[in-house]
Amino acid sequence: MFRVGLNPYGLTCTVGLQALGTPRANPAGVGLRGFIDIARAIGARCIELDGRWLADMTAADLAGLGRELAGETVICSYWLSHQAGETLAEPMRRAGLIGSRLLRLHLTPVLEGARAAWGGQWAVMLAHARQTLIREASRGRDAGLDLAIEDHQDLGSEELVALAEAAGENVGVVFDTGNPFSVGEDPSAFARRAAHRVRHVHLKDYVAQWTTEGYRLVRCALGDGCVPFAEIATILDGRDPPLTASIEPGALESRHIRLFTPGWWEGYGPRDGRELGVALGRLRQRALAEDDDCRTPWERGAAHQELVAYEAAQLERSVANLRAMGWM
Repeated sequence: MFRVGLNPYGLTCTVGLQALGTPRANPAGVGLRGFIDIARAIGARCIELDGRWLADMTAADLAGLGRELAGETVICSYWLSHQAGETLAEPMRRAGLIGSRLLRLHLTPVLEGARAAWGGQWAVMLAHARQTLIREASRGRDAGLDLAIEDHQDLGSEELVALAEAAGENVGVVFDTGNPFSVGEDPSAFARRAAHRVRHVHLKDYVAQWTTEGYRLVRCALGDGCVPFAEIATILDGRDPPLTASIEPGALESRHIRLFTPGWWEGYGPRDGRELGVALGRLRQRALAEDDDCRTPWERGAAHQELVAYEAAQLERSVANLRAMGWM
């Protein structure tokens, strides 16, 4: 089974990362210290740290944080900036000082599987990501560090596995359990294809709302949505040591996957219709009515206090569901 812990991306308002640097950010966000407290309160067996929290820390501060988290599995979370000549030298240095052996990355800013909306820039970004990953994987090997690239609503299992294999043995995949739906892929099929490369898991669930163009993916507590967690566990079980997995209810914005429109598929390879049928069938099982107001408190412009309560309630129910499943 998994060693289940927490990352901050289902608690972005609570910790102060949502709309960071804008007037909508939560001025009372609990930050890194508060996040660690939340993780410990739920009995987290791994903890994932946002790289922005580490950026201004001194070497002594980072080493001190590493001592504080000694005995816990720490994952450091970053992403590519798509600037010429970028490296992962600083993220690797910080991870090393903390004692983390795994750097999680997402490779592009594409969301909702909407590659076509980027036009020719998609191919440019993908080439940059591949070149950067291959180059920086060598730096990671020298530092004794693994890199893990996520299905961040931009890439499917086949593409991520190919990128990892091109970069080397110290490069694997972070499997976000809800995100295959955003690229027309079934989560269990993703798990089967990528199992040999999966280094870490993001536990995410969604309910769907159908539209004329496709469907919206709306966040929910883990176990209350469409993701086949039992199947995924069977596929990924048996590791020694067990895989780490971070609880991550989805973003505060719903994701509109417009795969009923022909143009959305530009830039994708073929997807077996049988697999797509399974994925769509899962989404039908717990679908919202088409006229339901599926907006999160963030999308309705609610006060920060309501948002924090919303995130806390989903985390509490997620933990309860995972305990009922025997995962925590």
